[in-house]
Amino acid sequence: AMILAAANTYLGLFAGMTIASAIPAAVVSMAVLRLFGGGGILENNIVQTGASAGSSIASGVIFTIPALVILGFWQDFQYSWVLAIAGLGGILGVLFSVPLRRALIVEQKLAFPEGQAAAEVLKAGENPAQGIRILGIAALGGAFAKLAAGSGLKLIPDTAASAGFFGKYLGFVGTNLSPALLAVGYIVGLNVGIVALAGAMISWNIAIPYYVANVLPSNAELAQAAAGLPAEDLAGLIWSKQIRYLGVGAMLVGGVWALISLRHSLVSGVRSGLAAARASAAGQVIAHTEQDLPMKSVLIGILLFTLPLWALYETIVGSLGVSLPMTVIMIVTGFLFCSVSAYMAGLVGSSNNPVSGITIATILFSAVVLLILMGRDSEIGPVAAIMIGAVVCCAACIAGDNLQDLKCGYIVGATPWRQQVMLGIGAVSSALVMAPVLNLLAQAYGIGVPTAEHPNPLLAPQATLMASVSKGLFGGQLPWGMIAVGAAIGVGIIVVDEILKARGSTFRTPVLAVAVGIYLPIELMTPIFLGGLIGFLAERSMRKAGCAEADLERRGRKGLLFAAGMITGEALMRCSGQR
Repeated sequence: AMILAAANTYLGLFAGMTIASAIPAAVVSMAVLRLFGGGGILENNIVQTGASAGSSIASGVIFTIPALVILGFWQDFQYSWVLAIAGLGGILGVLFSVPLRRALIVEQKLAFPEGQAAAEVLKAGENPAQGIRILGIAALGGAFAKLAAGSGLKLIPDTAASAGFFGKYLGFVGTNLSPALLAVGYIVGLNVGIVALAGAMISWNIAIPYYVANVLPSNAELAQAAAGLPAEDLAGLIWSKQIRYLGVGAMLVGGVWALISLRHSLVSGVRSGLAAARASAAGQVIAHTEQDLPMKSVLIGILLFTLPLWALYETIVGSLGVSLPMTVIMIVTGFLFCSVSAYMAGLVGSSNNPVSGITIATILFSAVVLLILMGRDSEIGPVAAIMIGAVVCCAACIAGDNLQDLKCGYIVGATPWRQQVMLGIGAVSSALVMAPVLNLLAQAYGIGVPTAEHPNPLLAPQATLMASVSKGLFGGQLPWGMIAVGAAIGVGIIVVDEILKARGSTFRTPVLAVAVGIYLPIELMTPIFLGGLIGFLAERSMRKAGCAEADLERRGRKGLLFAAGMITGEALMRCSGQR
């Protein structure tokens, strides 16, 4: 976990992305345990559960905490503060997500593509003759494709994109050439692929062309920055400065709607946990695959681990009237966005989970309350909002990872509470190394802000965005109109989905999948759609050929294993330093 956290910290600050580590951790676990006489599938599963926390904690930290340096609040990364934010945030993420296991894995049966892929990797290692050949071939293909693209051998570009003007309207199309994204699309299916791509098209093929043609001329500052840019760069600028906030608005609405939709499942999960605790106390035997952490322990743990965070907030603002609301906001938004993060990880995978969008939503909500309590001129207000966002971001990252690991465990027959404990250990272990790694990188390269010593620092794009959002909110410079329009789009998508549900349609429009597409670059959504299309066409052709259901299921497992191999190969190449 520590090694994966350190590697992902550099990668995230440099390129703005981290790598979901469940599958690489599973591969490394099988290799290492085999040197010591071998471990069974459950042992390998528990090892990968703990190790996979590294990338999640790294994401939570680097997306937010460097913003405190960028804002000038810190000169370096203070060990005790970083440890408290990352470690406590990670543990809260585990605790918040305990009732989500039954809701999202057992009842909703979401895909959790990396969890399924990790399970297939573990099963292939347990029964080599049944799948290791398929897994190995696919992994080699995925690794070579990643090596051949981008910053590897550069034989092919890692993305293919084209932009140009049609009259006064800007057109843009593009796709990432990642085999892992194709595999994710194959696993999540065509429905999710279609709605995610539709969300991207709302941003890139409707909103950006309209903004450039009709709104940009009236925005003098942005128009000056856009002057003379090539069409592709212009589209990227408008997306990053304005249009991506449509996705933030849609996520806010989608997050609330997800909780409303899941309310019965969540309540059922809590009740089941309490009932299981009573049954265990009464001496009844409960299947080990249904044993979560006891709900009473979860609730007590949330209370106990919240107290140090309240003390930290009190140290920052020096006012009980502000630190207590900050703590309440952290708890409320923490559970809300842990649920959202877990739900989106189930739809499109942890690697494509827009946690930065979740964090922006947290900072927006926090800053609005802090504006009321502290006033627009407060110098500490932006810092306080970042502090809340940092804890929630770490918790949300861990929640998404926890559900991926629990999906893997659900498939291989693991005990949930053991995985939950192990993930907490992995989160704290990773938090122990974050501050030294950040300080080392800051001294070697600089982070975020160019200086005379480091004129070309690591960009830390998400943290820079968080600093801009928190500061801009207190300065009144956020694109509220875009956020409001995005919220309206989210409401519209929900209405469409409810109509489809009422008509009994097998095709649905989950609002968070659309919000992901709106928020992320279209190049990431296109291969997910194509992967889903490949899976759909393959199944349809087999059905037309008259394949029996048993044969369809067998071939489906082989396809899933091949997809897992592609994700494994690319993930291992990314962990080796290939962007």
